[in-house]
Amino acid sequence: MLDESLLDTPDALSEADRRDLLRGAAEAGARVRTAIRLGIEAGIPDLKPDGRPRALLTAGPGMASAGVADLLGALAGSGCPLIRLHPTGVAPAAGALRWELPGWAGPVDLLLIATADGSEPGLALLVDQAYRRGSTIVAVAPPRTPVAEAVEGAHGLFVPMATGPYEQEVPLGAAAPGVLWALLTPMLALLDRTGLVAAPPDALQKVADRLDRVAERCGPAIATYSNPAKTLAAELADALPLIWTEGQSAGPVGRRFAAALAELAGRPALAAQLPEALASHTVLLSGPLAANADPDDFFRDRVEDAPVLHARVVLVRDRPTGGLSAVPAARELALGHDAAISELEPEEGSDLETLAEMIAITDFAAVYLSLASGA
Repeated sequence: MLDESLLDTPDALSEADRRDLLRGAAEAGARVRTAIRLGIEAGIPDLKPDGRPRALLTAGPGMASAGVADLLGALAGSGCPLIRLHPTGVAPAAGALRWELPGWAGPVDLLLIATADGSEPGLALLVDQAYRRGSTIVAVAPPRTPVAEAVEGAHGLFVPMATGPYEQEVPLGAAAPGVLWALLTPMLALLDRTGLVAAPPDALQKVADRLDRVAERCGPAIATYSNPAKTLAAELADALPLIWTEGQSAGPVGRRFAAALAELAGRPALAAQLPEALASHTVLLSGPLAANADPDDFFRDRVEDAPVLHARVVLVRDRPTGGLSAVPAARELALGHDAAISELEPEEGSDLETLAEMIAITDFAAVYLSLASGA
């Protein structure tokens, strides 16, 4: 059950936030600025790439690394294929994970490693494998870790991960807000140098500014009725979110939101892109999860019953879209099945700014849902 009264009690939210998730979400802008500085100190602006790589290969554990790969793939578009190397192993522990390069990987490919841990022996082995193949290696990880040492030993480019001072005492998981930006920002700066993504320093500074503005709008002191993240969290109480996305960069945002709801709040969610979502999720709107589905006696006392999940559509768009759009059809389908709708549409800005706003609001919403539900 969601304790909605807690959402408008900042002291209670702070007390419930034992993992410092709200602080991590609020400091996302500062994390971007620190990551920019660390990237400059590592020498990213001085790089003179000799053409574009044939392929981008990404590796790293957990939700943050997966999010980095998904977002870079969307932003790079057709400019260069991006392949995430999925880990194998008997457990999701740093010592148990292993990564393998595809057989065709070689000197014309670029390996990007993103990890908030840095102790994974499997990533150190991957670095050695890429070095022997002649691939260029770039890694973002905590300093003075086995991964950092492996990259430096392989003559790759290592960028220290931006962290907050409190994280030395309370290590954050890969799903924590802020970790994504610490890993993603240097990668954006690097791909800007290769011409695959338009992310010059001034654009990254605007991303940090947009993240700061979202933190002001979505902070714990802002009441639910004027706080888009708290409002979304309250709307998703006792709901199965069907996250429908439209736009090139909205897809990764929707998938990250679904993963954050599961990992932070313990809530199931399904993400799909429009217009395919209208076909794949229609049955969910008319089956036992439908808003009007209640096979039991209407007059039965439900006070002691567990809440019943009903499907709720969450529309995520990366910007006001003109021309062809499946959003009107999505609204019509949802309303035709009496399904409630939540909509998230960022303010105007560059692709990176609108992307940052959507990620920040959904991160805050996942954190509020986690805290208010006692996850």
